[in-house]
Amino acid sequence: MELYPVLRLVHILSASVLFGSGAAIAFFMLVAWRSGDRAGFALTARHVVLADWLFTASAVVAQPLSGIALAHVAGWPLTAPWLLASYALYAFIGACWLPVVWIQYRVRDRLAACEDGAVPAEVHRLMRIWFVLGWPAFIALIGIFGLMIVKPDF
Repeated sequence: MELYPVLRLVHILSASVLFGSGAAIAFFMLVAWRSGDRAGFALTARHVVLADWLFTASAVVAQPLSGIALAHVAGWPLTAPWLLASYALYAFIGACWLPVVWIQYRVRDRLAACEDGAVPAEVHRLMRIWFVLGWPAFIALIGIFGLMIVKPDF
């Protein structure tokens, strides 16, 4: 079996996991937050932290490794303009994702420490930041998909 199709499969699958887990995590966390049910929100936050490490983090590692290997095997220079744009968008996504992960931990811990039924004001403030950070990262990820498909010369 040739290496290129295997690397391409790994790269596409890890991109799909990155996109899908990000969208699913965002959906479930947002719905849980907006429900007003502190216990349900706490359970969701706990599972979101785990899912982010199992799925998102593994895809975050697999993406650049498989992408660089794929570019090498395909003969694309690592300095191709579309690859440089992809790297920049990927770094931007990481700059958004790292604070989001910290926020998810903080929300999880703060909700677990609550004794009454109300969601603390600090959690609402953190979730607004979480929500705002998610949109540009999501749009940038769509941009990377576009670059992978079109491979423009700029």
